[in-house]
Amino acid sequence: MMFHSFLFFEGCGSGLSGETLTEQGHQWLGLDISESMLDVALEREVEGDLMLGDMGQGLGLRSGILDGAISISAVQWLCNADKSCHEPRIRLKAFFSSLYRCLGRGARAVLQIYPENLAQRELILGFAMRAGFSGGIVVDYPHSSKRRKEYLVLTCGPPSLSTTTPEGKGEDGESCSDEDSSEDEENHTVCISDRRRPRKKQKVNKKGKGRDWVLRKKEQMRKKGNAVPADSKYTARKRKDRF
Repeated sequence: MMFHSFLFFEGCGSGLSGETLTEQGHQWLGLDISESMLDVALEREVEGDLMLGDMGQGLGLRSGILDGAISISAVQWLCNADKSCHEPRIRLKAFFSSLYRCLGRGARAVLQIYPENLAQRELILGFAMRAGFSGGIVVDYPHSSKRRKEYLVLTCGPPSLSTTTPEGKGEDGESCSDEDSSEDEENHTVCISDRRRPRKKQKVNKKGKGRDWVLRKKEQMRKKGNAVPADSKYTARKRKDRF
């Protein structure tokens, strides 16, 4: 049975993995930041379309054009500040928000990642959820340092549109159930499904500085030898608005 879905492949490199997509009957678009790797893909005459670009700057694709997205060991690099102008949070936000926009509703994105630690994993997952995705992280062979692999499995849209997040493989090759899964670093197992978007932080209105605060600051300035106006009944009093 042949499929003709249009898949997006991030960090496609020389197109080796893209050939597997072609063999399965998929049409695919590959993106990579390395021009030399894309040149190799062109020499190999891969059947996918190729794009040179930095996914940390967002994806310049039409809304809803993609039926799915995959990535192999690429997304975690957005957490590194390789240049002075790179801000990991801004780059992660640009990538996930543009990926969400390009995918059709209900489409899947499966991104293999190698986070350095739990904080980096949560950073990546957090920005994916903020972009509107539902899903979570699946870990294969969680207790093996050599065979362990983490996948960020996302669905474009709210949890009601998504299917169950796949289960990771255990040491015996069988799927790990929810009972065997936990989020602590000791077991190195994470099977999270349908995490909802976190609430936006509400802005806190800071109140004006009171008289006591102003008097303390003036006293500190005097001790430093600065010229400070004398205290009076008008100190820190709010002035009336002028029209």
